[in-house]
Amino acid sequence: MIVDAHHHLWDPGARRHAWLDALPELRRPFGIREFSQLAAEHSVTASVLVQVLAAGPETEDFLALAAATPLVAGVVGWADLTGPGIGDELARLRELPGGDRLVGIRHLVQDEPDPDWLGRPDVRRGLRAVGDAGLAYDLLIRPGQLPAAIAAVRGLGDLRFVLDHGAKPDIAHGQREPWSSLIGELAVAPNVSCKLSGLVTEAGPGWVAGQITPYADRLLDCFGPGRLMFGSDWPVCTLAAGYGDVLRLAVTALAGQLSEAELTAVLAGNAAQVYRLRLPRPGLQNRGQPLLDAGDMHSGP
Repeated sequence: MIVDAHHHLWDPGARRHAWLDALPELRRPFGIREFSQLAAEHSVTASVLVQVLAAGPETEDFLALAAATPLVAGVVGWADLTGPGIGDELARLRELPGGDRLVGIRHLVQDEPDPDWLGRPDVRRGLRAVGDAGLAYDLLIRPGQLPAAIAAVRGLGDLRFVLDHGAKPDIAHGQREPWSSLIGELAVAPNVSCKLSGLVTEAGPGWVAGQITPYADRLLDCFGPGRLMFGSDWPVCTLAAGYGDVLRLAVTALAGQLSEAELTAVLAGNAAQVYRLRLPRPGLQNRGQPLLDAGDMHSGP
């Protein structure tokens, strides 16, 4: 079983995506049919669909899609963390069709000009509401925002955090510090997991495995096989690599260092545990089968 813990879908014709103006290669629809075909080709049995826009209607659409698509086991959506009614909004989303697939919330912190945005009192209040709702919070940050993230995870020990894309290290220029040291500090907090995702994009077109593996090794050293999970970051990854290339790179980087059980945890079990996914039982997809609870999966040490 492979769980893709991080992918996106969008249609620029249906909803405005201003960020795609600078990325013409991605300015086209990427829909569930295309993703489902890739998933089938690469033995991906479940996925977590992650928000792109800071817009509630997108989250509602993703939940409805998940309700109709067994492949999408979870949705990481968006809600305004700074709004006074954040708790009520999360409850409303949970009541929508597919609301049981809402497993996390994410904000585009990487785009916030204030490097200490995560430390704002209103943001902290919103993060507590996410935890109170039993959801995880995805950290989309850059290296310069790691100090604020470290303070947040330490101050909110009851909230499950998931670091996206290893905090986007500058792989293209081979810069490892202060990223490497700060990642070590972040990983000390036991309530943080990390996605092995997005690294090919940070390396850029023409990357070679030798550029990326030192960063993947550092994430493995810090989070261990019990708090690391695979994510394709499709279709953003297509700026630098195909879906199969990303999956092969992850497996190659890990296989020589992990036992079979540990590799299985990174490829599926950890995502199921952290996001509390209910997964189709292997070999019975799309047949009205009973679901596999996260508690039935072993996440490794």
